[in-house]
Amino acid sequence: MSIKKAVKKAVKKAAKKVVRATPGPDRSALARDVEKRLTKAMPVPICELDHRDAWQLLIATILSAQSTDRMVNKVTPTLFARFPTPAALGAADQAEVEELVKSTGFFRNKAKAIRAASQVVAEQFDGDVPRTIEELTQLPGVARKTANVVLGTAYRIPSGMTIDTHAGRVARRLKLTKHDDPVKVEQDLCELFKTPSWIDMGHRFVLHGRYICLAKKPRCADCPLNEVCSAREAEPAGTWAVRAAREGERVAAREL
Repeated sequence: MSIKKAVKKAVKKAAKKVVRATPGPDRSALARDVEKRLTKAMPVPICELDHRDAWQLLIATILSAQSTDRMVNKVTPTLFARFPTPAALGAADQAEVEELVKSTGFFRNKAKAIRAASQVVAEQFDGDVPRTIEELTQLPGVARKTANVVLGTAYRIPSGMTIDTHAGRVARRLKLTKHDDPVKVEQDLCELFKTPSWIDMGHRFVLHGRYICLAKKPRCADCPLNEVCSAREAEPAGTWAVRAAREGERVAAREL
């Protein structure tokens, strides 16, 4: 083989390597577009667990594991009427609490957890839910997701992003993460979004997955993220701004 042919072959081989090494879409740019569109849909997103204070939110979030917010919201009014303070719930009879939270599933473990967490809050924190993720995750039944919900929603402290089944699904479909582990998904999203936006974007991801980006038969035609989502299954209906407005109305009405 001549030197000239050898050089051409080497150049061609190198070019192929460059093409294979070219990165995909800029995730940072994608994240900015996602934030713009979801903020348009939900300017002031809310946590759908009904509560009056940080302690009630803590208990409701523990109960929401493997359940729905709607079911938890049916249970907590009676629970909090019967046991209105951390001290009262912490000293409650296990069997009585089990009966009150039975419809949320896994009721024995949940009853034990909310009693124990309430007792710690009452005895070690004078009835005030702690304001650091380190202290919160030491409470029985409290992991990062619950701590992020409480700190972000009750105290507006951006400790991280709330990642549940819905949020994780949305992030993977948008290719903002490739992970299934909620902690790794949270790490990826926290790197892409600025700290002040963590609380609201966490809520937006959850709500978007709950109302639009469904696990089965996602509402892709109505999705304001349609054009930037490689997992879309239908053509968009109208402009993204119109779709965002419709999503906002659906979420506000809790129209599942």
